[in-house]
Amino acid sequence: MALVEVKVPDIGDFDEVAVIELMVKVGDTIKAEQSLMTVESDKAAMEIPSSTAGVVKELRVKLGDKVKEGSVVLMLEAVGAVAPAPAESPVVSAAVVTAQVAAAPVVATLSVSELTVAVPVAASVSGLAPAHNPGAPALGLPHASPSVRKFARELGVPLEEVKGNGPKGRISQDDVQAFTKAVMAGATQTKAQATKAPAGGDGAALGLIPWPKVDFAKFGPIERQEMGRIKKISGANLLRNAIMIPAVTNHDDADITELEAFRVSTNKENEKSGVKVTMLAFLIKACVAALKKYPEFNSSLDGDAIVYKNYWHIGFAADTPNGLMVPVIRNADTKGILQISQEMGELAKKARDGKLSPAEMTGATFTISSLGGIGGKYFTPIINAPEVAILGVCKSTHEPVWDGKQFVPRLMLPLSLTWDHRVIDGAAAARFNAYLGQILGDFRRVLL
Repeated sequence: MALVEVKVPDIGDFDEVAVIELMVKVGDTIKAEQSLMTVESDKAAMEIPSSTAGVVKELRVKLGDKVKEGSVVLMLEAVGAVAPAPAESPVVSAAVVTAQVAAAPVVATLSVSELTVAVPVAASVSGLAPAHNPGAPALGLPHASPSVRKFARELGVPLEEVKGNGPKGRISQDDVQAFTKAVMAGATQTKAQATKAPAGGDGAALGLIPWPKVDFAKFGPIERQEMGRIKKISGANLLRNAIMIPAVTNHDDADITELEAFRVSTNKENEKSGVKVTMLAFLIKACVAALKKYPEFNSSLDGDAIVYKNYWHIGFAADTPNGLMVPVIRNADTKGILQISQEMGELAKKARDGKLSPAEMTGATFTISSLGGIGGKYFTPIINAPEVAILGVCKSTHEPVWDGKQFVPRLMLPLSLTWDHRVIDGAAAARFNAYLGQILGDFRRVLL
């Protein structure tokens, strides 16, 4: 029997992603485009489909493994992979042609329609039904081109639920887009939506009592809205991080009286440049200095090892109409305040417009979540795994501070540092916060 290598297809700009769920096992019979496993980056989870129908003979990955484009997921005995017909037989069957094509290792980025490209020819010779008869599609696969299949996978659209309006029911890119718009408008539901579990899960996997099911309408008028895609993705990540990370938060205050005066004067001097310097830009630069002094805060856990990163990419949480997004300032250690401010403005605009690329939201080594423009005093931010710490910042306020002789008004910035206790201890966290406060109090320390 010919075995087919099923590999991880193009997954965007992610170098490696973790396997968090396996959906098949050895001996399972699977269909083409059926999901094999779920992988997760630091921003999103995605399902990896099979390019070929057949029987699983060997799994090459396990939970927790890191995979990338081209990694072998499993070995598959492809459907129709049987011995070829005798040479004297004048009839060439579709199954034989498929077996001959499948004899060589196959990369998962090839769709089944590409693997059986010779079938229509064989069908015309032997008098068989057309390979893409919409009434009985080959291998149960919807009638669509490889490019349309790829487009559907990128959008997460189940092709078997899309009605094709092309010749013989062929599904076009327009059909996929129309289906997506109908789902987003609430005019239709996918099968997965119709059968999904209640939001947040029922807690059974954690040994908790079931989530309460309440008919809210019996108490008064209600309005039901489906969560947006960004909130669904970030919500799942936040839940995992909040449960799995033993997080502790230190609260402190930084005196930014002089720094704020410098920021205001800088903006006046650079008014014509169009670049507005915010306190967050200074915070990013100050955090880089603190991360260099205390490198455990710029690390990640990898099994029983700690990975110390010699680069400083700082993420900052951006509030958008579609939900929370975290653009990343790369190599912040090599950039000045004006350049950081300009990049922040550009990335924040992209986030609001929904135009951030995956590359612009990945690779952060430390994140800052700022509520300074809104208010509040302190809060407990959730660590953005695989990072080990996050800084929460609230609105600065003028407070009376004792200078040894009298109380004087000073502008104080609330800091909330959340850290992973598996990597960082309380003494290190206190030193980090204290050092960060010293830098913000006298920014010349960044030069030391």
